[in-house]
Amino acid sequence: MKLVLLGPPGAGKGTQADLLAAGLGVPKISTGDLFRKHVTTGTPLGLLAKSHLDAGTLVPDEVTVGMVTARLADADTRPGFILDGFPRTITQAHLLDEMLTASGRSLDAVLEFQVDSAEVTQRMSGRRTCHACAAVWHLDHRPPPRGRCGTCGGELYQRPDDEPATIAHRLQVYRTQTAPLAGHYRARGILTEIDAAGTVEGVSQRTLAALMPALG
Repeated sequence: MKLVLLGPPGAGKGTQADLLAAGLGVPKISTGDLFRKHVTTGTPLGLLAKSHLDAGTLVPDEVTVGMVTARLADADTRPGFILDGFPRTITQAHLLDEMLTASGRSLDAVLEFQVDSAEVTQRMSGRRTCHACAAVWHLDHRPPPRGRCGTCGGELYQRPDDEPATIAHRLQVYRTQTAPLAGHYRARGILTEIDAAGTVEGVSQRTLAALMPALG
């Protein structure tokens, strides 16, 4: 199954993508993960992406598309994939269509995870990330034991894009540049809206129920 997950920052797309990937046996392709990998290893694409990630602005299409194109060429994506964080603009959506058409593939479904801005801000501003292993904790929902990473004991920090001012800017960017994708995919008849409020388990159940027709 070939899926695209849409939704504002903090809607839980990454968590649901992980669950779907495990359940469907296909890889999750997260642009966030791709960006961090390229930034950490200091690739030319990573250096170009870093300043935009820190500011909470969209990474230029040519950078994002270059990373995603390379990943979709890997053999493990042939049976299917879950795209989390791409496309983010109508231009990127058309480029994705071109990539898939060139390899004889097409999207099966697009899921839009919907959650209000207040909940998004609360979810993101409480996140803390481990410097050592990149595990993510939450001050309210998954408190780190003794203020350090419960996985490896590493020091925790707040990512620049999880700070309140950056969150507000990211939400505005999403509303103006990414939200129109819902209409684009709705017109193609492949969009399904998912209520992303509540527990991870509840959202997962709603997501699987929405995918049942496509799964046959």
